[in-house]
Amino acid sequence: MKRLIYIIILVLTLTSCAGGGLSTPNEDKFISGNGAVIMIPKIDRNVAPIIAGPTLNGTTYVAKSKIITVVNVWASWCSPCRAEAPALEALADKYPETQFVGILTRDNLSSARSFVKRFAISYPTLTDDAILLKFRGQLTPNAIPTTLVLDKENKIAARISGETTVLALENIIKKLLAE
Repeated sequence: MKRLIYIIILVLTLTSCAGGGLSTPNEDKFISGNGAVIMIPKIDRNVAPIIAGPTLNGTTYVAKSKIITVVNVWASWCSPCRAEAPALEALADKYPETQFVGILTRDNLSSARSFVKRFAISYPTLTDDAILLKFRGQLTPNAIPTTLVLDKENKIAARISGETTVLALENIIKKLLAE
């Protein structure tokens, strides 16, 4: 009998300590896509909402219109977000005629600022994730990273669910610049 009680206590102790390696309480509430790129035919594109709000550096940002815009939804605890950050920054540098904007979701500002510093991200990151509600139907809820690319008419032209690559995103930008 004592052995059975010991085994039960041991099992309960071990299972209660299993945290799954989560870095934040929010990480288990999100899924990551497979990097699939969906290009939307010009005739089927919907107008994107105005992209504006407070940024990590405390200023208010309003995205320009009539310019190709890359919108990346991310969090510092998201492994695919960390993996794609250098690609996004490289393309932001390579295509200065294209604006890049990040949208932080369910993260704390201190961790996000460290992420931006670590990856030398030069483009603004909005901190009010309520802006995501404006993209209802265009973004998969709880899936990060997600990247939307808006055309020169401020319409959603492409969506990447999951980690993007330089090649995938650059192909989209080139197609939209040629339109």
